[in-house]
Amino acid sequence: MKMRYFEPEKDGFYGVWYPNEENTDCGLILMLGDSSDDHMVKAGVKWVHERGCHAFALSAGVKDYGYHSYPLETFGKVIDFMHKQNCRKIGIAGASTTGVIALTAASYYPDITLTIAMSPADFVMEGFIRDNLDGMRERPGNDEAVLSWQGKTIPYLPYAYRHPEYWQKISEESKRRKDMAASRDMFDESERRHPLQEEEFIKVEKIRGTVLCIGAEDDSLWDTCRYIRRMEKRLAGKPHECQFQPLLYEHGTHFVFPQSMLKKILPIASGLFVGLFFKAGRDYPKECLQTRKDIDEKLSTAIARWRHFS
Repeated sequence: MKMRYFEPEKDGFYGVWYPNEENTDCGLILMLGDSSDDHMVKAGVKWVHERGCHAFALSAGVKDYGYHSYPLETFGKVIDFMHKQNCRKIGIAGASTTGVIALTAASYYPDITLTIAMSPADFVMEGFIRDNLDGMRERPGNDEAVLSWQGKTIPYLPYAYRHPEYWQKISEESKRRKDMAASRDMFDESERRHPLQEEEFIKVEKIRGTVLCIGAEDDSLWDTCRYIRRMEKRLAGKPHECQFQPLLYEHGTHFVFPQSMLKKILPIASGLFVGLFFKAGRDYPKECLQTRKDIDEKLSTAIARWRHFS
């Protein structure tokens, strides 16, 4: 697998370019995992390559999944580079927080004409830092969103709690729900304390091309299906050019990855891995597996159509 590294000191951001050995004029910006060259990312890259696209992996840093004031301008730099590599079409894919980032980036850059967001929210989240301060795995950022634009934070939904209560609440909810990670109550409380303002919503109506938002009702991190339905309702009331395709499932957990991608990440017992993280994965293994298989088929079809017909 060929790789070209981009470093903050030289290029202004951290990422890895993975050109496909097959001739193609399509490329996906891929945001998975906490490093642009870890096992999870490389598995995702292989999945993207098999679907006839180049891949450019981005992450906040090396072994860092803490997003706070991540510059949206990074996507402009990556898009320019990909065009120079003869990418006529550019897409983006992200999951969880990076699903939010993918949608937001696509709303800023019209060159992105395929957007895949797994378990996203429909608003910009507050930034967060993972530095184990005071023994807490994660804490809110410093009055900042996950993203910035032109050196300034963009409007965001603030978390209901501050440090250290933020991680204490997540830990309590995770224990109660019997999940490895759960913060759905915290996000509901955040909206209760701070009703969302228009400027905090992602402007999905500005996104071009095909948009696929994927979510499961049993997601314990946040109510992603409600957020996806709000995006659909927003688009119904605004002029837009994108083709919005919501993929909503009863069971699937927060890990709504395509099954063949998850098998590349974990060749053995991928279903057991989902169950280890989430109670819904243990309670409904067959249903979650069928969800991932259906997502695999639908995403593969959407990428093929985008490559050949868009």
